[in-house]
Amino acid sequence: MSRLTDRTVFITGGSRGIGRAIALACAHEGARVVIAAKSDTPHPKLPGTIHTVADEIRQLGGEALPLVLDVRDESMVKARIDEAADHFGGIDMLVNNAGAIRLQGVENLKVSRYDLMHQVNARAVFACSQAALPWLKQSPQAHVLSLSPPLNLNPKWFAQYGAYTTTKYAMTMLTIGMAEEFRRFGISVNALWPKTLIATAAIEFEVGGKAMMEQGRKPDIMADAAVSILSRSDQSLTGQALIDEEVLRQAGVTDFDHYRYAQTDKPLLPDLFLD
Repeated sequence: MSRLTDRTVFITGGSRGIGRAIALACAHEGARVVIAAKSDTPHPKLPGTIHTVADEIRQLGGEALPLVLDVRDESMVKARIDEAADHFGGIDMLVNNAGAIRLQGVENLKVSRYDLMHQVNARAVFACSQAALPWLKQSPQAHVLSLSPPLNLNPKWFAQYGAYTTTKYAMTMLTIGMAEEFRRFGISVNALWPKTLIATAAIEFEVGGKAMMEQGRKPDIMADAAVSILSRSDQSLTGQALIDEEVLRQAGVTDFDHYRYAQTDKPLLPDLFLD
């Protein structure tokens, strides 16, 4: 039996990048997958929509439900989570993958952009987790997994883009809090972050361009780490800010070369917030 058979996973931002990779990996392990994102129609620069990912899952023989979702709208969040639960008979796992990034300091960052990062990063973790909680309480293998980093208070991570840093750290702090709050319900709550840069649109368009992507890894490493976490059927792992490579090493993985985005002699670049 596959590790996530008969489980339903709700993934925000699931149409591209890491979210898409997690969706496909969960489907490969037998999960029913809800792909919830704003990308209902094709984007001129970014490939993939909720419907193309759903089609990929169905081609694997899996079950998928594409849902249009703006995580900033709490009423829509609740409606979509309830719709998914009604469709599949419940929700076992929530993956808070949707994210917004802008690496600028306070002097030049528009307040509207800060609001966007706060809403899509921190506030969405709160809203989605709260909306999913009634369904998670009913699951024998309930998980909340948010893509956010360990809390590193080195001032260098605040100096140039403190706004982004604080919204991502808020996701992790909510993770720590919910792990304790939800412990009595048998719900595991963790955060996951990559050890190296992951080659996604965020890197290409917001950080360093295609050249930097060559020094990163494919989203598959995050997907495999996420499945390793979600497949745990007890609460032996909760309240942790985990790193993808460390999760996989603990699961027995020793070869990471196939995760490289490009075959190059350039060294892999560490991700943000990791010294």
